Amino acid sequence: MGTTADRLAAAYFDAIATLCTVTPKGWYAERGTARAALTGASLATLNCVYDTTLDPDLESLEELAADVSDRTADWSIMIRGAASPELIALAARHGLTRHGDVPLLGCAIGDVEFRDDERRVSVRRIGAAESDLYTQVLAEGFGAPAAAFGSLMGGTVLDARPVTGYLAESGGHPIGTGLAMTSGDVVGVFNIAVRPAARSLGAGRRITEAVLHGALVSGATWAYLHPSEMARPLYESMGFHLVETWTAFTA
Repeated sequence: MGTTADRLAAAYFDAIATLCTVTPKGWYAERGTARAALTGASLATLNCVYDTTLDPDLESLEELAADVSDRTADWSIMIRGAASPELIALAARHGLTRHGDVPLLGCAIGDVEFRDDERRVSVRRIGAAESDLYTQVLAEGFGAPAAAFGSLMGGTVLDARPVTGYLAESGGHPIGTGLAMTSGDVVGVFNIAVRPAARSLGAGRRITEAVLHGALVSGATWAYLHPSEMARPLYESMGFHLVETWTAFTA
C-alpha cells in the first residue's frame, strides 16, 4: 500500500490528466512514468512535463520536454522530491534554468473545523454557462490578465463530472473563485483566488471551506493543494500539513 503522499500525488496527476481532456485546447501525453499536460493557457505552471514517481524516468522526460517546448513557449517541468544534478541539467538543456520548491499540503477533511460564516461572504457553485465570469474573477484574484488563462475554464469544463467550480460573492458582487477536482475519495483544491479589494473579508477561507464541505458530502475523505507562500499559513490553520515537497523548473 502506498503512502499518503503517493495517494495524494496520484489524485493530483489524475486531476491534471482529466483537466487536459475537458479544457478546449488541452493536450496530454504519457511516456513511461513521465507525463505532459498542456492546458492552452499562457502560464508556464499550467503547461507541465512531470513524472509521477520519486525516481523520474529521465529519458521519457527528455522526450516529452522536447515535444512540449515545440508546442509552447510557456511551460515547466515538475518532479516529486528534490532535483538531482541530472534533472537540473536536463531542464537547462531546454531553457528551464530556474527551480524552486512546490509544497504539497494535505489534510483529512474530517479534521477540518468549519466556521460556516456567510454573513459577509457567500459561496455558490458555478457552471459552464458562467465560465467567462469565473475566468475574469480568477484572473483578477491572481493578478493576471484574463487572456493569460485563455480557454482554460471554458467550454464544458465547469460542467464536467469530476469538476466543481465555486464563486464567492459579497453584497451581490463576485469576489473570488475556487475549484474542486475529485479522484476517488480525494479532492484537489484549486483556483482559490480573491479580488484584491475583498481580501479582508475572509473569502479565501470561506471558499476553501465550501470546496471541502462539498467534497465531504460527496464522500471524499482527504484533500490536497499546492499553496502560494502567502496563503500557506491560512491552509495550515485549517488543518493542512506538508505531505511532500516537489520541485518546479521554469525559464
